[in-house]
Amino acid sequence: MANRVNRAIQLLDQGQPVYYTGGHTGHVLTHEQGLKDAEIWSDYINVGMEHGSFDMGGLERYMQGLVEGGPTASGHRTPTVIVEAPVEGTSAEVVRYNAWQFRQILARGVHGILLCQAETPEAVAAFVESCRYPINRIGVGRGLQTGRRGVGSEPTAAAVWGVDYAAYLDRADPWPLNPEGELLLGLKIESAAALPRIEEILAVPGIGFAEMGPGDLSISLGYRKRPPAFPPEMQEASDRVQAACEANGVAFLQPATAENVAQRIDAGVRVIGGHDPETARAGRAHTERQMPV
Repeated sequence: MANRVNRAIQLLDQGQPVYYTGGHTGHVLTHEQGLKDAEIWSDYINVGMEHGSFDMGGLERYMQGLVEGGPTASGHRTPTVIVEAPVEGTSAEVVRYNAWQFRQILARGVHGILLCQAETPEAVAAFVESCRYPINRIGVGRGLQTGRRGVGSEPTAAAVWGVDYAAYLDRADPWPLNPEGELLLGLKIESAAALPRIEEILAVPGIGFAEMGPGDLSISLGYRKRPPAFPPEMQEASDRVQAACEANGVAFLQPATAENVAQRIDAGVRVIGGHDPETARAGRAHTERQMPV
């Protein structure tokens, strides 16, 4: 069934929600864990390096384990892997200064990056540009400058994807900006500083999914603990993020449980957290998904 490298993109392109697992810290990055996770129930694996260890050697061994343990039942070489980068998206200057992180992460053959603390459209544009090769031109001059990713990582990344050098250069580009792209770039809107510019941030081309990060946003707004129910300012932020996602063709991320996943899907959520295979089973049944895990 696979006609893409990135299973999550293939599903989103079909209008199907995707389900992920993996926390902010503690993901085991070993070859053995990769072999095990090659048959994981989720559509993508979140590797938390914002707070977890920035372990490129471990990530490389993990990706190799996924390849050796694959393919998946859906015919994909590996499950999709998306890494939370340590850099904060507070300004274009901060993002560009730390763009080496994106190069290192992408060189391991992962399928996407999540930018945390996204606060300005300029920072988001710098993020997208840092993940793109200069030869890929869709969107340049229409919200984006020329890509800044350098060559050199293709031998490792292309081998994980199972494509040749030329195909990797063409396909390592953000979807849905590039309909043939296989990179899934995401954002967390999770600070008070981002709230005045939510709509501008999510209008930047090249972003595939986004969320309102309730943990960080709540503490940014002065709450010592995340409130059990969103206070009005957090609910408004979540609603604005979702509306801006829908206006720009960006998939909206929100947690769900097996009990409420159908309601979440019907409300427009397309990337579902929950770290629970029962939630995924219920959601897949609700949308009559055909693609096997």
